[in-house]
Amino acid sequence: MTPQLQHLLERAEQLITRIEAVLPRPLSAPDWSEAIAWRYRKRSGGHGALEPVRHVADMRLAQLRKIDAQKEKIQRNTEQFVEGRPANNVLLTGARGTGKSSLIKACLNEYAGRGLRLIEVDKADLTDLPDIVEIVSGRPEKFIVYCDDLSFEDGEGDYKALKSILDGSVAAATPNVLVYATSNRRHLLPEYMKDNLGYRPAEDGEIHPGEVVEEKISLSERFGLWVSFYPFSQDEYLAIVAQWLASMGATPEAIEAARPEALVWALERGSRSGRVAWQFARDYAGRQPAAA
Repeated sequence: MTPQLQHLLERAEQLITRIEAVLPRPLSAPDWSEAIAWRYRKRSGGHGALEPVRHVADMRLAQLRKIDAQKEKIQRNTEQFVEGRPANNVLLTGARGTGKSSLIKACLNEYAGRGLRLIEVDKADLTDLPDIVEIVSGRPEKFIVYCDDLSFEDGEGDYKALKSILDGSVAAATPNVLVYATSNRRHLLPEYMKDNLGYRPAEDGEIHPGEVVEEKISLSERFGLWVSFYPFSQDEYLAIVAQWLASMGATPEAIEAARPEALVWALERGSRSGRVAWQFARDYAGRQPAAA
C-alpha cells in the first residue's frame, strides 16, 4: 500500500468517526435499578437518553388535603394499573398550584415498592415517545409517562405523536405504560371564535371549520380519565397551610397565629392554592427561632 493511499484511508476513517458522532443513535435502556423516576433528555446531536432522578420529591398522598375526590380517582386508576388490571391514561386539568403534579409524585412514592416507575418527558420531546415506549415495553415494571404543564399552540405538531401513543397507532397499546399529563386547560390545543360552525371564512380561510374543532378536542378525548381541579376557598387554603405548618413542627398556637399572615401572603400573590400555602408555610416556619 502506497503512503498516499494509507494517508487517504486514515483521513476517510477520521471523517467517518466524526459523522457517526453527530448521527442520532438508537435510544438505549438505562440501568433500571438506579432510580424509580427518569427524565428523557435530548443532548447535542439529537441524542436522547433516559437520565435517573436521584432525589424524587418526598410527596405523600396523606399530605395532600382538600382534593379528596381527585385523589380517589387517581389512586384508584393507579392501583388498577399496578395490579395489571385495565386502567386509563389520565389528564389532570384546572387551576394552577392545586396539586395536579404533586398527586402524580405522591402516587409514584406510594406504589414504587410495587413496581411503579415514572418517566418525565418534555413537550418538545414527544416525537420520541414511540422510542421510549419501545424501550420499556418488555419490562416487568409499570411505567407512567409524565407530561407536565401540557398544551400546544397553533402550528406545533408534537401533539400528533402523543395522539398516536394514546389511541390511534397501528401498534397495540403497551400494557405496562400509561400517560399522565397535567395542564391548565382541558382542551390542550387553543380554540378560537372563528373555529365555530357559524364562522364565515375569509377567502383563504378554513373551508370546514367544524373539522378544526374536532381536531383540537380529539387529543383531550383520547385520555380515558379526566380529573379537574378547582381554586381553593379561604377555609380550604387555611387548612392546607395548617397541615404544612404542622408537618414542619409548628404548634397549634403558632398555626393559629399564622392565619392572618397566610391570608396576606395569598392576597399578595393573587392565589389561594396549595402551592402558595406550601410556600407560605416554608417562609413562616423558617422565620421561627429554632427550638433549644
